Amino acid sequence: MKKSKTKQNIILLVLVIILVISPFFIVKNGTFSGSDDQGTEQIKKNDPSYKVWAHPLWTPPSGEVESLLFTVQGSLGTGIIAYVIGNARGKKKERERQLREHAEDVSTTQGH
Repeated sequence: MKKSKTKQNIILLVLVIILVISPFFIVKNGTFSGSDDQGTEQIKKNDPSYKVWAHPLWTPPSGEVESLLFTVQGSLGTGIIAYVIGNARGKKKERERQLREHAEDVSTTQGH
C-alpha cells in the first residue's frame, strides 16, 4: 500500500511539473500577462468611455513586491485550506477509532 501511494505521488508530481512548464514550450514568443491587465484592456476596447470607480488603497512599490505579496497570499490560503482538510480528516479518524474501541468494549463485556 505504501509503495503504491509513493508511486502515485511521484506520477502526480511529474504531471504537475509538465503542466507548469509546457506552456513555455508550446507558446513561442507568448506574453504571459495577468488577468487583471487583460480584463482592463478588454473593458477599454469594448467601452472607451469607462471610468474606473474603485482604486487600490495602497500600490506596491514594484512588480517584484506585488508578486511576493501575491505568492504569500496564495501560500497562506493554501495553508489554511490544508489545515482545515487535515483537521477534518483527523477528527474523522478519531471518531472511527473511538467507535472501534466502543465496539470492542461492548463485545468483550457481552462475552463475559
